[in-house]
Amino acid sequence: MTQTVHLKVAMPCGGCSAAVKRVLEKMEGVQSFDISLEKQKVTVVGDVKPQDVFDKVAKTGKATSWWQD
Repeated sequence: MTQTVHLKVAMPCGGCSAAVKRVLEKMEGVQSFDISLEKQKVTVVGDVKPQDVFDKVAKTGKATSWWQD
């Protein structure tokens, strides 16, 4: 089932967002993603479990939390 996952990720630079991009590109089930340095927001769409996406992004060493609207 397709899910949309929104995360707040501390990414002070382009290198930080590149690290997040690399792990999402390799993650099975991810159909698309958007990384906003300005908003410090990562949006992932795909046949994925939200907690799996959270855990994978958190393993990059960036402070990660659930996005609050």
